[in-house]
Amino acid sequence: MPGRSAARADPHTKRRISVISRRIFIVRAFYSTASARTVKFRPTSATPPRKLPMEKPTQHHRLLILGSGPAGYTAAVYAARANLKPVLITGLAQGGQLMTTTEVDNWPADANGVQGPELMQRFQQHAERFNTQIIFDHIHTAKLQQKPFVLIGDAGSYTCDALIICTGASAQYLGLPSEEAFMGKGVSGCATCDGFFYRNKPVAVIGGGNTAVEEALYLANIASHVTLVHRRDSFRAERIMIDHLMEKVKEGKITLQLNQTLDEVLGDDSGVTGARLKQVQGGTTQDIKVDGVFIAIGHKPNTDIFAGQLEMESGYITTRGGNKGNATATSISGIFAAGDVQDQIYRQACTSAATGCMAALDADKYLQSLG
Repeated sequence: MPGRSAARADPHTKRRISVISRRIFIVRAFYSTASARTVKFRPTSATPPRKLPMEKPTQHHRLLILGSGPAGYTAAVYAARANLKPVLITGLAQGGQLMTTTEVDNWPADANGVQGPELMQRFQQHAERFNTQIIFDHIHTAKLQQKPFVLIGDAGSYTCDALIICTGASAQYLGLPSEEAFMGKGVSGCATCDGFFYRNKPVAVIGGGNTAVEEALYLANIASHVTLVHRRDSFRAERIMIDHLMEKVKEGKITLQLNQTLDEVLGDDSGVTGARLKQVQGGTTQDIKVDGVFIAIGHKPNTDIFAGQLEMESGYITTRGGNKGNATATSISGIFAAGDVQDQIYRQACTSAATGCMAALDADKYLQSLG
């Protein structure tokens, strides 16, 4: 090419290239030397030690609310309105059990029903409207035998003068080896979470209370057929729910297997293929073909981190109760409990919210007594 021939013949171009080459050589030599010096560097006694990252300081608050279900958020609203500047720590299950409930038909003033996640979003917005500080953290350690109380989480440590526990309850399982083996592969504890995967497929629901009947009714609109297995001959659910259940039975969408228990979950590498049922009396077994097994036998209160510190009954935190005030007080002064964590009887969203309100009022009175 003419341009390249001209450049090769131009002496000025040669000189420029020579200068540039020398500069590049000098720069390379500088960094090479610096690199060599860095490798040979050894710290001496005069070298200051490297500073380690500082741990996050413990945060102190007058009132901490642990849990983000109806009880926790209601407590936050009332505490904030009382100018207690509450701080709510959400926990892992943000929003509580209503986050896995598709339709809430019994929430007062919502005549047309409301979706569970939508209702919990409204709870959160209400609490934030009154400047509740919300911290997304999971508390794994609680030290309640000292004051201020100490909570230690994955993201930090917190102390407080008063504590409202609203950690709720979680779904229980039977503890069968086969149940554990197929967990997430056909065994579930939440129909609203996993029901979609069983569209037009047969499933079984295990249990006889409100949760089991609700799960069966929900799945009847998705699965090809639902088998509801209960160890007794009658259900413990609300009458209106039992009426709905019987309607589905008449329609042929649900089959009842009473006085039977789940003996084993059957399956292979692909997942659940069936369930083995066992008669309560006699012990005879039968196998049914299902692609999914939903365990709905109740809930376990989330109180493990408080064990040995607070008085409990069957894992539920014991509160004072009664009609003389301070009904949500626990066995430790300054600690209150609300919602399903202390309620093994009613376990409704509205009763949880009500006890959250009560706990905030009790905490306010307690903090005022401290001056």
